[in-house]
Amino acid sequence: MSIIKAIKKSFIEKEKKDFKYLYYFFDIHGTILKPNYQYGNTPKEFYPYAKETLKLLSGLSDIVMCLYTCSHPNEIDEYLKLFESEGIYFKYVNENPEVPTAINGYGCYDSKPYMNVLFEDKSGFSGEEDWLPVLTLLKEIVLTKVK
Repeated sequence: MSIIKAIKKSFIEKEKKDFKYLYYFFDIHGTILKPNYQYGNTPKEFYPYAKETLKLLSGLSDIVMCLYTCSHPNEIDEYLKLFESEGIYFKYVNENPEVPTAINGYGCYDSKPYMNVLFEDKSGFSGEEDWLPVLTLLKEIVLTKVK
């Protein structure tokens, strides 16, 4: 499934099931920022349109953004500061406590956080190619919601 299909599906499910929030998880390296593979030298170069897309998502009250990363804790702090300086806000890192496991519920979220869409280069997302189509789609969705 392409990222565009996943985003469209998330909004359809939100309406159908009357979800209050959608949970979007984002990897950093190879997805948001161009990796340099050097410990201690935190990369800061965004892929084209990543910054604009993440800023747009940060302004949507029904989207909860979470980082999904294997970065070291000190690096995560650096990334969060970088993102915040750009107007990009992630609520959680590697977790989603807003959707816990419910007794007799459909899923078990004890060790796998609930998410609606995953932006991850290892799952097929291309930092070089996918941000512009995502930004375009989200702008269309936002305009539709405003009308």
